[in-house]
Amino acid sequence: MSHDISHILKNWEFDPGKSYRKIVGDDGREKIQVRVDNAAFQGVLQMEMDGRPDGKQPYGYDFALDYYRLSLKRYEKAHGTARGFKLDPASCSELFDESLRIYNRYVFLLQLQDYQRVIRDTERNMELFRFVNRHASREKDRMNLERWWPYILRINGTARAMLTMQEDQDFDAALKIVENTGEKIQNLPRIEVEEFETEKERSLKALAEMEKAIRAHIPQTEIEKLQTDLNRAVAEERFEDAARLRDELEGHKSSEKSLD
Repeated sequence: MSHDISHILKNWEFDPGKSYRKIVGDDGREKIQVRVDNAAFQGVLQMEMDGRPDGKQPYGYDFALDYYRLSLKRYEKAHGTARGFKLDPASCSELFDESLRIYNRYVFLLQLQDYQRVIRDTERNMELFRFVNRHASREKDRMNLERWWPYILRINGTARAMLTMQEDQDFDAALKIVENTGEKIQNLPRIEVEEFETEKERSLKALAEMEKAIRAHIPQTEIEKLQTDLNRAVAEERFEDAARLRDELEGHKSSEKSLD
């Protein structure tokens, strides 16, 4: 079997605007591929869409986090309490690596509009954040991931809102998700690191822009549409059109009242 990937590179020209794709592998499993074009080399990165992105099963489990959770349960069973269970620096480093791999995947899943998997991956990483913060033996390990809470909450909220609109066309529910996500970010305990403040500001701004975009896509009722057209006609000093639209608007309002 040849290890040369020239035929893949030739048939997939690099496009910085669309450098990723979803494929089905020889094993029948879906995968993400990322086209790389560096000054020194060209290539393709590949990750699994389910399980760990690298396809590994640490300690025989789908994720390292699953193994450490089981270790905690065994400790609790043996000692009658979780007190005293600690993650050493090597274990924390392993979990940090796993969370980074999952992060790298959900960034591309979001671009692929695979919102179900984005929700799954962000929720798993949030569980990992909490587990490390609760059980790491060193303070710096406990706090290492806390700076990224604004970002991960924003991505999770974005995916949930987009999925709600995609599946149910429920714009009100999507707006509520965005609003609740913003409140969660606002209420996060402050972390004295630059990344936390930067991500908090960026995330709140992104959510505000998303709220505006959602509102712009909410289908207008006939009365709302007439009111919008009337406001535009007045602003543009098209007074004959404004008078006609005002009459239409009053007619629709009268019709609605008679039906109540």
